[in-house]
Amino acid sequence: MKNFITCLIGILALSNIIIAQEKPNIIVILSDDAGYADFGFQGSKIMKTPHLDKLESEAIHFKQAYVTAAVCGPSRAGILTGKYQQRFGYEENNVPGYMINSVLEGDEMGLPLNQKTTANYLKDLGYKTALIGKWHQGNADKYHPTKRGFDDFYGFRGGARSYFEYNGENPNYRKEDYLERGFGNFEESKKYLTEALADEAISYVNNNKNNPFFLMLSFNAVHTPMEAENEDLNQFPDLEGKRKQVAAMTLALDRACGRVFDELDKLGLTDDTLVIFTNDNGGPSNTNASNNYPLSGTKANHLEGGIRVPFLMRYPKQIAKNSSFDFPVSTLDLLPTFYKLAGGNDKDLKDVDGVDLMPFIHKKTTDRPHQTLYWKKENRATVRDGDWKLLRFPDRPAELYNIKEDISESHDLANKYPEKVKELYKKLFTWELTLTRPLWQLKREYEGKAMERMDNYRAPKRD
Repeated sequence: MKNFITCLIGILALSNIIIAQEKPNIIVILSDDAGYADFGFQGSKIMKTPHLDKLESEAIHFKQAYVTAAVCGPSRAGILTGKYQQRFGYEENNVPGYMINSVLEGDEMGLPLNQKTTANYLKDLGYKTALIGKWHQGNADKYHPTKRGFDDFYGFRGGARSYFEYNGENPNYRKEDYLERGFGNFEESKKYLTEALADEAISYVNNNKNNPFFLMLSFNAVHTPMEAENEDLNQFPDLEGKRKQVAAMTLALDRACGRVFDELDKLGLTDDTLVIFTNDNGGPSNTNASNNYPLSGTKANHLEGGIRVPFLMRYPKQIAKNSSFDFPVSTLDLLPTFYKLAGGNDKDLKDVDGVDLMPFIHKKTTDRPHQTLYWKKENRATVRDGDWKLLRFPDRPAELYNIKEDISESHDLANKYPEKVKELYKKLFTWELTLTRPLWQLKREYEGKAMERMDNYRAPKRD
């Protein structure tokens, strides 16, 4: 009997080890303000992205992937919570100093403390968690990543900063601009920032190779300021101005991603690691010369160019390489997908808007992950239902497009299909009734400029 009990204990211990090993490591790599067309795997003939192109050949490529907002902060809030961020008042404006005081302002603008993050969920399942890079979910100490489920943090709290070392002499530098290790330990790097963040990611993977980990590698590339190293600029002699800068910054981004992938290979972790590469919103073509071809629109608007993003997912154990998925998906889906793969019970996720993507990837269901998706920026809002998309404006009639037939949103069909307009208006109003009051709003003097950028940018030309 004693031997039987000892044997049983051994079997249970071994089964626990096997279960632990089956939990994949999870790495989310997030680029910032990149153009939809500015990667080789997205069709660019100018950008040099060999490492990300190789990742695509080993991954599933989601051809209609969306973020929840057309600007950085709200989009990241949607990623972290698996919810439409408007449900908890995180309005689609994200720049302290440009907001009026509705409830919160300045450094108090952040991801509400009653919201559970992906890091919280995975930590509860035994994962080590880390955020490396850009946070942009509140500058105040109470919003700090280490207080939102992340065990480790190296990056900056704000939404943008220089790619080169701060020397502390500029009086305009703010606390949220500086690189920070853990909580309150400000530690600048002498390296180009994209490289410094890759160094940290590689170190983190090495330090946690023996336990399941969740790493959010949140690059600020290719967000402004437009700063690149000379050796990268020299790789694009035929380009000039911002276009040359963004090409060089993209090259550095790709090289940094490649270094992380190589480290996974070196450590034998590739097969056991789920890797996501995506972008936080569309490229702001007017500020960083990004190209969203063939999509109309840019960052800060709800045309496809503002909300549709590249999206790759590699997990060799469960996902066929060099595959694709054509129905719309959302970054809302990351949290439930991760949680289920990590061994969580999806019944615990009662208050999220995303879905587990694995049944769709494995073709266990042929339904769409989402029949309907929504976006809202103050009194502007958008709904995509099936292949139909309605954009509602405060100062002119709504526009209606069939995205399957008109990816560039060049042919407004609102006058041709008034009943479809009415139907989608009702869906939009019904959804808006589920939202809470925004915690902040855009100042009037900035609203006109933002709206002009939203309305007037149409499809660019291919490089």
